[in-house]
Amino acid sequence: MEAVSNFLASDLFYRFRKSPVAVLAFIVTAVLVLSALFAPLIAPQNPFDPGSLNLMNGFSLPGEPNQFTGEIFMFGTDDQGRDVFSTILYGLRISLFVGFSAVIFAMVLGSVLGLIAGYTGGRTDTIIMRIADIQLTFPAILVALLIFGIAKGITPPSYRDEVAIWVLILAIGLSDWVQFARVVRGATLVERNKEYVQAAKLIGRKPMAIMLKHILPNTLGPVLVIATISLALAIIAEATLSFLGVGAPPTQPSLGTLIRIGQGFLFSGEYWILLYPALTLLALALSVNLLGDWLRDALNPKLK
Repeated sequence: MEAVSNFLASDLFYRFRKSPVAVLAFIVTAVLVLSALFAPLIAPQNPFDPGSLNLMNGFSLPGEPNQFTGEIFMFGTDDQGRDVFSTILYGLRISLFVGFSAVIFAMVLGSVLGLIAGYTGGRTDTIIMRIADIQLTFPAILVALLIFGIAKGITPPSYRDEVAIWVLILAIGLSDWVQFARVVRGATLVERNKEYVQAAKLIGRKPMAIMLKHILPNTLGPVLVIATISLALAIIAEATLSFLGVGAPPTQPSLGTLIRIGQGFLFSGEYWILLYPALTLLALALSVNLLGDWLRDALNPKLK
């Protein structure tokens, strides 16, 4: 309770309350995340359970009774009679899981490599940062496509759908670790020459302990800001890969997969199959990105 009281009395929370954009972005993000977490309780049906579907409900218009069954679906249904609102809730779960997991993986990998490069210097620093520089010359989505293709190619065909989500996380995470490594390396180069690090060396602390317990905590501010902004980019990257047909499998469709499915019906008049998943993805990415921008400005001492 004391930690909560301190946070509510902090300057960060005061700046948050005074920013209508940050408050609105937080509310939208919280609603979408909670909706995904409690999808089995909120969704009118399990859209991926064939036993709960009725083909007669296919292509129901949003908010209008179906001409055969009389059932009403708020966001309409797709060609298989799946409630679009339910598919969005379940698709949100996949998109958020992939986004959060990929960012955590990239953050851990990039922070560790950045710490090692900045603290040890020399040849190790040169090798790590040259690899980072080479990767930066390629668009992140192409790197993710390459990693996804290689990983899926070496996976036995019978297990590809089962590991597709984990391969997707690996591909996005490996395409996004560079910015974490560069920021942590820069902060480590500054921190390693300070008195508290020299004192830790004098008392015999091991290099790994110094990096993790002394230097790393002082680099977490910018790392958390990058992680927040990277979450929106990771969600968009997942949607892009799934839209291209190389992401989430049809048995576990994400928002990107739903958009790809809806595109096939757009020009035949069933616009809602594409529209609502696309609006949900837009709201999620925009709100997370706005939160990241606000957090970056709030933690920047030059703007206080």
